[in-house]
Amino acid sequence: MPRRVLQGVVTSDAADKTISVLVRRRVMHPVYKKFITRSKKYAVHDEANSFKVGDDVKIIECRPISKRKRWQVMTKSAQES
Repeated sequence: MPRRVLQGVVTSDAADKTISVLVRRRVMHPVYKKFITRSKKYAVHDEANSFKVGDDVKIIECRPISKRKRWQVMTKSAQES
């Protein structure tokens, strides 16, 4: 089974080796057929403490690192134009 890859924005880097990433996705409402935005925050492992608030990042699913961390940073997204 392949690992999932998500893209989001760093919202917090206060913890050691952990960042908080907000992932937004657009889904169609089942009744009204309009697109609505869903969002979720993930605790992500950042070994080098190299990412700061506001960075666009890609995260990948990994083994459980702690109680809440099941994701780690893959790369910085190239959407900074």
